[in-house]
Amino acid sequence: MCGIVGIVGKTPVSQHIYDGLTVLQHRGQDAAGIVTIHNNTFRLRKGNGLVKDVFHTRHMLRLQGNIGIGHIRYPTAGTSSSSEAQPFYANSPFGLSLAHNGNLTNAEELRTWSVSYTHLTLPTTPYV
Repeated sequence: MCGIVGIVGKTPVSQHIYDGLTVLQHRGQDAAGIVTIHNNTFRLRKGNGLVKDVFHTRHMLRLQGNIGIGHIRYPTAGTSSSSEAQPFYANSPFGLSLAHNGNLTNAEELRTWSVSYTHLTLPTTPYV
């Protein structure tokens, strides 16, 4: 089980995403993350722990933007490593961020496609 919040708004979204993740905290206590977009730049904060422990005022002030994704994780596969906290982010060639709920059963196929067509190297194992 995980919890995912996504918002496209006319005003900054980070506090709304934080509030949404807090309400969904029962769906995952292992890790939390938020990514926003501001001036064509991704801003990401994620880590192990509860929402209230991962995000402090200084982090929330950096998460500017009117578009964002939030995720809380309850691991059903993989490890509790902070590298498996979501949302995931890849910088090249243009930037991509995503969050998902569940196990990717076709991770190797997606990795092959990603490298072949987008030249993105996904920074994780198949056990996301």
